[in-house]
Amino acid sequence: MSPALTAISNTGTAPLRFPHRNLLGIEGLSADEITFLLDLADSYVQQNREADKKSTILRGRTIINLFFENSTRTRTSFELAGKRLGGDVINMSVSTSSIKKGETLIDTAMTLNAMHPDVLVVRHPDSGAVALLSQKVNCAVINGGDGSHEHPTQALLDALTIRRRRGKLQGLLVAICGDILHSRVARSNIQLLQIMGARVRLIAPATLLPAAAERLGAEVFLDMRKGLKDCDIVMMLRLQTERMQGSFVPSIREYFHFFGLDYDKLSAAKPDALIMHPGPMNRGVEIDSEVADDIDRSVIREQVEMGVAVRMAVLDALTRDPAQRNAPHGK
Repeated sequence: MSPALTAISNTGTAPLRFPHRNLLGIEGLSADEITFLLDLADSYVQQNREADKKSTILRGRTIINLFFENSTRTRTSFELAGKRLGGDVINMSVSTSSIKKGETLIDTAMTLNAMHPDVLVVRHPDSGAVALLSQKVNCAVINGGDGSHEHPTQALLDALTIRRRRGKLQGLLVAICGDILHSRVARSNIQLLQIMGARVRLIAPATLLPAAAERLGAEVFLDMRKGLKDCDIVMMLRLQTERMQGSFVPSIREYFHFFGLDYDKLSAAKPDALIMHPGPMNRGVEIDSEVADDIDRSVIREQVEMGVAVRMAVLDALTRDPAQRNAPHGK
């Protein structure tokens, strides 16, 4: 076991509430560690709403956003998070056409390591690539999404959005609908929600479900109305056509008819069920515009706000001295 995982707090007895060196996925986190990050993020929500949004927690620290895949939302959110904590943020966008697997990625890691960054935020089209890179550098590594594997900060921001609206995660019934097969957001959310005591349903056509989907611990439905019955949260996913090889749906029109979220299908859920979407949205494909813009039930804009706060919390937690990771940070 690594020293980071066996570290103790400055009392000399209690285990750290977030002792990990990296955030590569939700897998491996405990409910207490997730709660610690959510509580910390909650404090940053208020900071981000003040006139003076900046602190000096990361003064002198360097964060490199290394994105092998394009992403406006995640990259901008991490950039804003780093800057609001007073860090120096460098964005490196790498064209996927120039990437070779394995050795080239390792060479990239070794080059960056020589620059002595404090945090690398990495997004990569191949599952497991971020974990491989983390083994070759001396700094903290945050997974900004790897292939169809995980996207941990998205699951954390979704959880924070739900918790602030509902006051809890435990006992809630959450439906994740759409392209489950290709979605790293779905995988991270399934794990986090179950760790925190929520029930999860997966709703998708058979072609967009992973093999043996039941093994993920969620209930599986092939019908939207049946799957949405009595749900507290409805989380929609976009069709990830960039990861699809071949035809997974007959047509966009047919997909929306059976699996697009409109008020007719939503009526099966609880009357106050919240509507979520990680973005970017394909209106008229997986969600109707009227539903997406429902000011009473849609929390899609709130998810974006929570994303900055969550990423601030993760940067904060991973850059603390091990003996100080339990202590609150101020401006």
